[in-house]
Amino acid sequence: MYRLNVRKAAVLGAGVMGAQIAAHLANAKVPVLLFDLPAKQGDSNGIVNQALDGLRKLEPSPLSVKDKLQYIDAANYQQHLALLGECDLVIEAIAERMDWKNELYAKIAPHLAPHALIASNTSGLSINALGSALPVELQPRFCGIHFFNPPRYMYLVEIIATRQSDAATLDALESWLTSRLGKGVIRALDTPNFVANRIGVFSILSVMHHTARLGLGFDEVDALTGTRIGRPKSATFRTADVVGLDTLLHVVQTMCDTLSDDPWHSYFTAPAWLKGLVEKGALGQKTKCGIFRKAGKEIQVLDLVKREYRPATGKVAEEVDAILKLKNPAEKFAALRNSSHPQAQLLWSSFRDVFHYCATQLETVADNARDLDLAIRWGFGWSQGPFETWQAAGWKNIAQAIQEDIAAGRSMSSSPLPAWVFEREGVHTAQGSWSASANNYRSRSTLPVYQRQLFPEMLLGEAVAVRGSTVWENDGVRLWTHAADPGIAIISFKSKMHTVGAEVLDGLITAIGIAEKDFDGVVVWHEAPFAVGANLKQIADACTAGAFAQLEATVEKFQRASQTLKYSQVPTVIAVQGLALGGGCEFVMHASKRVLALESYIGLVEAGVGLIPAGGGCKEFAIAAAEHAARTATPGEVFNFLQPVFMTIAMAKVCKSAHEAVQVGFASPSDTILFNPNELLHVALKEARALVEAGYAPPLHPRDITVAGRNGIATFEMMLVNMQKGGMISAHDYRVAKAAATALCGGNVDTGSKVDEEWLLTVERHEFVKLLKTPETQARIVHMLETGKPLRN
Repeated sequence: MYRLNVRKAAVLGAGVMGAQIAAHLANAKVPVLLFDLPAKQGDSNGIVNQALDGLRKLEPSPLSVKDKLQYIDAANYQQHLALLGECDLVIEAIAERMDWKNELYAKIAPHLAPHALIASNTSGLSINALGSALPVELQPRFCGIHFFNPPRYMYLVEIIATRQSDAATLDALESWLTSRLGKGVIRALDTPNFVANRIGVFSILSVMHHTARLGLGFDEVDALTGTRIGRPKSATFRTADVVGLDTLLHVVQTMCDTLSDDPWHSYFTAPAWLKGLVEKGALGQKTKCGIFRKAGKEIQVLDLVKREYRPATGKVAEEVDAILKLKNPAEKFAALRNSSHPQAQLLWSSFRDVFHYCATQLETVADNARDLDLAIRWGFGWSQGPFETWQAAGWKNIAQAIQEDIAAGRSMSSSPLPAWVFEREGVHTAQGSWSASANNYRSRSTLPVYQRQLFPEMLLGEAVAVRGSTVWENDGVRLWTHAADPGIAIISFKSKMHTVGAEVLDGLITAIGIAEKDFDGVVVWHEAPFAVGANLKQIADACTAGAFAQLEATVEKFQRASQTLKYSQVPTVIAVQGLALGGGCEFVMHASKRVLALESYIGLVEAGVGLIPAGGGCKEFAIAAAEHAARTATPGEVFNFLQPVFMTIAMAKVCKSAHEAVQVGFASPSDTILFNPNELLHVALKEARALVEAGYAPPLHPRDITVAGRNGIATFEMMLVNMQKGGMISAHDYRVAKAAATALCGGNVDTGSKVDEEWLLTVERHEFVKLLKTPETQARIVHMLETGKPLRN
């Protein structure tokens, strides 16, 4: 099979998307040339350099760590076209103008390497039309690659082939995008706006139509169409603000201009109020004013009746909320349809019209129903795709309801449902997903890259992957094996949000004990989040009961669980995706090796609830400081290493990527970082096996650990005094930070003293329990449980 090796890439166009695509390539260790027009004044690369400066400031950051920026070089079309010959992949991402793109292609074509793959990041222009402007010899190596914004965080990428695109090249590109850049790839058809934008924007237009028809407020509709129905909390109108009202207007205009024969064409026009906002420059989030805006701390929404902004107070009516809480999807949809409340009618009508549109257009929009559903999941953040939602609610009953509404003139289009809709019970089955164009079921891709995904994201109705063979379990963890390597045991947490409570601690210790006897190694893996920390409810209940001796015993068990991970007789590999906070972070620190998804957010956050790390986290940093000092031939100077660590703990900092976690010290430079989280378990099993094959032996307990002692604590206190006097921290913040300093510095001992691990663990535990006894920490714990937010007291 042809393998795509991208040693260097070029991105043409340093706008919002082009610059961020370049950033994500740099995240993946691909050197990038970022091109744009030469600046009219000053530095000829001024346009690109300005874009690079913008990457440093963007939040959330498109860069996994700031120093990735060094792998992006500025270039311009006037001076540097010859450098394109060094590039294996060239991505064009300039403005959506066919004539501009064609002109650029003519300019770059003579400079491309004979093997280079060229792609357009257009969001809706015809890929075949674009490809036809290229020289004949380049056309087999041209396709569309449609990234979603922001490219680092959005999972979806659509690949669009032309009639001349080479099939093996596209397979190689799909494999590379999937594993190297961590994307979910959909092969889209060359139709206007492709799959996700075509369906997703239609959904937005349908909600806008019914909002106006029913006289509802934008904030009221967003309260309805967000998390309550499995959509992002930005819902509909806030999503439009985030995307950019000008961008939405452009996509709608593309549909209007290119889909004249679509039965819904009359709705492909932006309402007057949307055009008015764009004309005024109120483009949404990027201009801080759109459908919504912020006035001080107040969120305001545009009121079309009053023609002015008002406080956003939209709520879901009680009777509609009761319907949305129904567990049975069939009952829920029937109740929405039968309700006369305008909010219920908006939900039923918008779902109905999206179902109707998807069924009618499936043949022309996507190869199969799975591609359509996954495109909407990944591109628009829906928990279920349209066809999944329909199938869950009872395929035939919903089809009958849609047909009745069409006949009664209630739907947005009078176009009949396709005949295939009434010939089946749904579109997703164990044998595959329905393809209207092929008139059969399509199985999933057999590309080798997907064999790395042991548990791929599944759709309702598909064959469910076997979840392995259980070896042992308790209420907290499950010990099991997978056929990929039955000699490696897998530990998965079962608690809500994978919090670490007594049952998880007991389970982890027991499971590793079983693995030491019966298996070659251990992988700790479960779906995100990895672990959000200790079970605060158990801690709060024990505090209320005054059971501090019990709490100290639990902390000691937590430390023993961490030590069990570290000193297991078989290698322990931890696979992390998403949040790994507090105790979860401490488990990560103690494993033999880590396999981290790029989007892993790791941190010791105990200070947020008035505590310090006491599962061995402070101890591990104290050991690392002593080892660092020994390597630099200054064994007494551990303080310099501890300074950034102290600030990380005291400020409860959470790393914003796996790369940053390595920089901070939660992970090692030798650990593995993956861009596709679906590959974690596969790689973790391989890493564990590799450690076994290399003759793994557990580390020895360190002796004579040099600590910073009293002088270190005193130096940290000087920093804290200044911060408290400046009003930056409270008296209790001071107390918590001093406890962290004490644990990191090895306790109240002479500077340069040598201690062992047990001493450091005892200091941690003592400081932790001492803080637990304070009313301020107890108040912080309760506040976090009740609100999910830290209390500053």
